[in-house]
Amino acid sequence: MTKKITTKMVGTVGLLVAVHVVLSRFCSINAWNIKIGFAFVPIFVAAYLYGPLMAGVVGALGDFVGAIAVPIGMYFPGFTVTCFLTGVIFGLLLHKKQTAPHILGAVIVNQLVLGLLLNTLWISILYGAPYRSLLVTRIVQSAILIPVEFLTIGFVMRTLFHRRRGVIS
Repeated sequence: MTKKITTKMVGTVGLLVAVHVVLSRFCSINAWNIKIGFAFVPIFVAAYLYGPLMAGVVGALGDFVGAIAVPIGMYFPGFTVTCFLTGVIFGLLLHKKQTAPHILGAVIVNQLVLGLLLNTLWISILYGAPYRSLLVTRIVQSAILIPVEFLTIGFVMRTLFHRRRGVIS
């Protein structure tokens, strides 16, 4: 069942895309082969509020707009695909089920499958660097981001959950 697209939803998605751009481009540690930051937060929020498709849209648009408006390097559509898939996975696993195992599962799939394996492939293609060598260096990124994402998503989820129930005004 699809949700009706409302003006509020469009405005919220636009705001989440803008937050994604800011967190990704200005509040992240970026090197040519490693990126550590909190750009996953607006994607998770979109997944929590609207489900997999809109979360994927937030991820993809955030990556594309950020790459065009504030380029860090050469634009590569593979990273946009990864951002879209990140939103889809968050949406599938966390839209209606925000338990610790679901959060951990979503984080592990995103970090190990998308972040480590797929993004390493994109970097290897983009820069012509050996995949296996990149994989070894990018394990550090995943090791840092798995607990950071797990704890951050848990905190944001509790905050949104309580706010939606009227506990936080």
